[in-house]
Amino acid sequence: MRQYAGYTTAEESNKRYRYLLDHGVSGLSVAFDLPTQIGYDSNHEMALNEVGKVGVPISTPDDMMQLFKDIPLDTVSTSMTINATAAILLALYIVTAEKQGVKAEQLQGTIQNDILKEYVARGTYIYPPEQSMRIVTDIFDFCSTHIPKWNTISISGYHIREAGSTAAQELAFTLADGIAYVQAAIEKGLDVDTFGKRLSFFFNAHNDFLTEVAKFRAARRMWAHIMKDRFGATNEKAMMCRFHTQTGGSTLTAQQIDNNVVRTTIQAMSAVLGGTQSLHTNSRDEALALPSDEAVKLALRTQQVIAHESGIADHPDPLGGSYAIEQLTDKLEADAKTIIADIDDLGGAVEAIEKGWVQGEIARSAYEYQSKVDSGEQVIVGVNKYASDEEKDTEVLAIDPQAVQKQIKGVADFKSKRNNEHVNNRLAELSAAAKGSENLMPAIITCVKHDCTLGEISDALRAVFGEYHPNL
Repeated sequence: MRQYAGYTTAEESNKRYRYLLDHGVSGLSVAFDLPTQIGYDSNHEMALNEVGKVGVPISTPDDMMQLFKDIPLDTVSTSMTINATAAILLALYIVTAEKQGVKAEQLQGTIQNDILKEYVARGTYIYPPEQSMRIVTDIFDFCSTHIPKWNTISISGYHIREAGSTAAQELAFTLADGIAYVQAAIEKGLDVDTFGKRLSFFFNAHNDFLTEVAKFRAARRMWAHIMKDRFGATNEKAMMCRFHTQTGGSTLTAQQIDNNVVRTTIQAMSAVLGGTQSLHTNSRDEALALPSDEAVKLALRTQQVIAHESGIADHPDPLGGSYAIEQLTDKLEADAKTIIADIDDLGGAVEAIEKGWVQGEIARSAYEYQSKVDSGEQVIVGVNKYASDEEKDTEVLAIDPQAVQKQIKGVADFKSKRNNEHVNNRLAELSAAAKGSENLMPAIITCVKHDCTLGEISDALRAVFGEYHPNL
């Protein structure tokens, strides 16, 4: 069971971490704020009005230490929703663990590190695709020898679905991205049976219950065939589609928010019945703001009731053999294979993304779905049917402006007190490594150990790699 804990500031997030661990969570999922995701420190002008709004801000090694204060990193599994700056956050996590006395080889967790879906669905990319793929595969290589228990990527269909794709498109585009990552790693000289064991996936659980169960079943079957038949994997663990599931954020409504608890429960059950290894349930108020403590607790209890009272977690693939499930599984697999074949014809996932084809397909599906909602053909309870004029006031989480200012000042103070000569020397070494072909992770870790900030490391790489600007 996982629950998000990214929350306005590192200090407040840490409080929620400890609360969740005390109430039965075995893994933490960290959401970072927008500046952290795109490589800007909290005191950068580009971070203005965005600090702490969609998650926790991390700029300095001190921020990371505060985030995981009194959290036993040798026993807790941490999943970090981070992509363009994934290597930096991983380095910060490694250094924080070392300061706790925890060795890197003891760490367990996941970094999302799925940059391709950023170009498609989220937009929090920094560098051009070629350079971004280098960072991704550098992480694969580094972790295979230094952090063997770490999941090096969470290939994500979640955000693709949030952007408006169908279930079949989510399945196809996610696996196509996976194919691109595996191919890039093999071309780098990595062993598919070694790095393949640490690949993981991240899927969305939407409202169409049986379709979602079938989607998860199809994903497991398809990925096993892709790894075995396309890439020649022989290790069974390298063929496994290990996946985390999060309930659908885009399905939550700002109207009648209690209905979101029902939606989330249905979605969570589809994930369990479909074979998920890890689960996060959204909070009922997330269509309005970052979740309140009360809403987070209810979302956690939803998971716990399913896990301990429903009995459905006691049986592997309990719906296997159902004619409806088997037909849906076969159809989703066939539809997804057709889409993957189209992507192959375009030259692969990276080419299809750079040509805008994937984005266009998602936009078309999103438009078709919204048209059905607008016409009433697709019913959204409490929105276009069974609406109520009597909406009760809901207390939502508000960001403390003083906490934001404290974070911004803290970054400035950190920079003024360190040895800036050492900082500049380490950043110069990182730039030199980026201009060459060596693995970037050791240089990034060295930067963190010498008090370079996330924004400074990102800027050093920006100066070498440039920034990506899509052809719209």
